[in-house]
Amino acid sequence: MADEAHGEVVEPAEGLDPETRARREAALKHVRKYGDPVLRSRALEINHFDAALREEVLRMGRLMHDSYGIGLAATQVGKMHRLLVYRTELEGTVAALVNPVLEWASKDKETSEEGCLSLPGVGVDVERPVHVRVSALDEYGKPLLVEASGLEARVIQHEMDHLDGVLILDRTSRDQRKQAMRTLREQLETAPA
Repeated sequence: MADEAHGEVVEPAEGLDPETRARREAALKHVRKYGDPVLRSRALEINHFDAALREEVLRMGRLMHDSYGIGLAATQVGKMHRLLVYRTELEGTVAALVNPVLEWASKDKETSEEGCLSLPGVGVDVERPVHVRVSALDEYGKPLLVEASGLEARVIQHEMDHLDGVLILDRTSRDQRKQAMRTLREQLETAPA
């Protein structure tokens, strides 16, 4: 059975072995969770393309992989700059977008359930354009133009939202937002101190 993609989280179809589960839990400890003010802050543009930036891209790619994510924004790991990494398949190549700008979005929209590494256990329906064109730079400062559709377009838009302090809770219906908040409260109440 294939893994199922929802927004930025890929839920494993089969149970994880203990070593993989431990690696996932360790990775998720580095991801900021709902309530952290950094998740509601607008990230700053990147002006320096150096070895530290490339190392950050590698680190974020590893964290995303180990946590079974398909997208991760710098703000989710407490870095206040406009960087995101993503992939469309669990074992796919990691792409990095620096200072991404939405150039165009289709009028065709699609609603699909999205999850978020920063909102564990929450899945809400989000309507997004099916096709997008995004200009950005890679981690070396080279210009990129990404034309994406379907899951790739959805993941890029989800991560770009993070860079502007926008969460999937802001893009869903009032009823789903209320249910998501209930889930998040229950998790806080049952979390070990």
